[in-house]
Amino acid sequence: MPNNPELLTQTRKERPILFNSEMVNAILDGRKAVTRRIAKGIIPKSPAGKPGDILWVRETWMDLLGTGIDGDAVHRGRYAYGAECLPGSFSDEARKDFGLKWKPSIHMPREACRLRLKVTDVRLERLQDISAEEARAEGCPTASQKDPVGWYRSLWQSIHGHASWDADPSVWVIHFEVVR
Repeated sequence: MPNNPELLTQTRKERPILFNSEMVNAILDGRKAVTRRIAKGIIPKSPAGKPGDILWVRETWMDLLGTGIDGDAVHRGRYAYGAECLPGSFSDEARKDFGLKWKPSIHMPREACRLRLKVTDVRLERLQDISAEEARAEGCPTASQKDPVGWYRSLWQSIHGHASWDADPSVWVIHFEVVR
């Protein structure tokens, strides 16, 4: 890789990555620094690119422009994010009162992104090879979790289905740091 910083920025790529609200909060809290994604294809290609590339996070969101609650740009930007509005909270009830609906993360445009991640390492491994330390880095809610791999297994199954853990697929292990 070239040593010239100008050339480095030219070779860096940006690509989107989806996270649910729970994992967005884990990233924002500093508990999540790694993610696993199923390796697809005969010759799998990393969905995160290579170290140095940037991932822009797609999350549940809504555009407040034209809603009547977008004028307070000092305290609230144009966009609202599901990770900041827990179901049943006051803000969620207010959202319903205004008739506003969340948009799925897959539809989030780049301009609405508030969170960027720099890829620091990418490797391929089997899902069940995850260590306790790596499971904690996946966003485990407490550092003292007695069985972080069990916690991660439950998380994986909630996203990919109950039989997905036993299938032990090849996964991309993507380490990252938040770009401030």
